Amino acid sequence: MSLEIHGLVLAAGLSRRMGAFKQLLPFGSRTVVESVVQAVRDGGVDDLTVVLGHRQEEVRTVLAPLKVSTVLNPAYEDGMFSSVLCGIRHLASADAVLLALGDQPQMTAPIVRTVVDAFRETEAGIVVPVFGEKRGHPIALDLARYRAEIQALTGDEGLKPVVRGHPEDTIELSIDNELILRDMDTREDYERELDLLRDNDSEDVE
Repeated sequence: MSLEIHGLVLAAGLSRRMGAFKQLLPFGSRTVVESVVQAVRDGGVDDLTVVLGHRQEEVRTVLAPLKVSTVLNPAYEDGMFSSVLCGIRHLASADAVLLALGDQPQMTAPIVRTVVDAFRETEAGIVVPVFGEKRGHPIALDLARYRAEIQALTGDEGLKPVVRGHPEDTIELSIDNELILRDMDTREDYERELDLLRDNDSEDVE
């Protein structure tokens, strides 16, 4: 598949359950959002846009050195799917999109590239990474096929109705890494990710 794939990082949320603004929490030598953006940018997408909302100016300033596009979701308090819709509207001429969560700081470029390559190399309209029979992120979607259907969605299930509704056009891509399932909603989640980061850094030193 020769479609151009635009990366879309969802980083507009309020972080209510975290008790702190998770996008700007430190993660190694970067912030959480920088870590995600770097992984997606290095993972083979043709372009990259970050959807902003809460504390948008601060996030935009942090991301400035990475030279990525941003778009403001004025309805960010309505939840994550509002950012999906905002991003897709912004990418009005995009052939396809890779949706990544802004709170998966351990996401890696090789994982992103595996999803991107699978999308490009098949005729599937949807590619979803799977670990242990559970679906994760990032997800690749053909907007030429599904833009109108996505924009018509209502309710609080996000993209699930689209993915569930087209099993014949969906590839569940087995990824041998639970990173695709892990995001951060609470302080405990953040501490878990920091512990794993420290463990990985220790292994690299050894």
